[in-house]
Amino acid sequence: MFTIIEWLDNLFRKIRIKVTVNYHLSTVNETMLTTAEILKKVRELEIKSKKITTDLFTGEYHSAFKGKGMSFREVREYYAGDDIRFIDWNVSARFGHPFSKVFEEERELTIMLLIDVSASSLFGTIGARKKDIATEIAAVLSFSAINNADKIGAILYSNKIEKYIPPKKGKQHALYIVRELLSADSDKKGTDLTTALRYFNNTTRQKSIAFILSDFIDANYNDALRVAANKHDIIGIKLYDKMDRQLPNVGMLHIRDAETGKQKWIDTKSKLVRHKYEQEFFRVTDYCNEVFKKGGADLLHIRTDEDYVKVLKRFFISRNK
Repeated sequence: MFTIIEWLDNLFRKIRIKVTVNYHLSTVNETMLTTAEILKKVRELEIKSKKITTDLFTGEYHSAFKGKGMSFREVREYYAGDDIRFIDWNVSARFGHPFSKVFEEERELTIMLLIDVSASSLFGTIGARKKDIATEIAAVLSFSAINNADKIGAILYSNKIEKYIPPKKGKQHALYIVRELLSADSDKKGTDLTTALRYFNNTTRQKSIAFILSDFIDANYNDALRVAANKHDIIGIKLYDKMDRQLPNVGMLHIRDAETGKQKWIDTKSKLVRHKYEQEFFRVTDYCNEVFKKGGADLLHIRTDEDYVKVLKRFFISRNK
């Protein structure tokens, strides 16, 4: 799928020129961030994520994802309304009045983040790039996990596995995941979700909850997702930009595929060209919807200029119904 090179240049000048600077130049500074700048961004994301998890996700995250089961905690005196199935008859007979068994949820969960850091994640025309939104969502999910004493891990992938971060607990581990995301190099890299899912299956033995953050501009990952969803709880988060769906009507554009490097000229004044571009977006989206539905996995759609907090909150609440 082709992405647009400096469409704003054409929008303002309205002339037929060959654009020699592509949109990747807007991301050069990030790939050259100093350690101090990365730490500053990590701190900003930590503050924002903590506020979101405290103010908006209190209870929703915990309720949305159940523990492994129930374990016996103690015996206490029977209270009106207690389930009679949990009466401990041996203890009740010994003391001459009823006692109930008390159970608690075996809460500890393992959360894995599969994050697409391919070149298409660098695209964004409104508000933020897809990679920026993925990083923010990853930070929110990481702090939600550690606030509930769950383990959090990550797999950063493009057309190969870029980084594997084993699941652990603790604030410092969550911050480490965010730092790795901020410093990940995405330039000129393709997407291979199948490789990421197979790696996830091979490295994660126990049942986990996996969030896949990607634009899903990929194909033939249906079998790998089905296998993963049979064992794990899979939630896809499809990130897209407004311009992923619609081309601007600005005349001739010289475009380059961010992942393959292929270049071509297109006439955006042509209704047919704009229609085909939009149809390709819907084809990718429909395939994604179908794969997740057949695999029994959840899928969320979040646009880069949309409030992702509201989308996540609605999802958490719906899981608890």
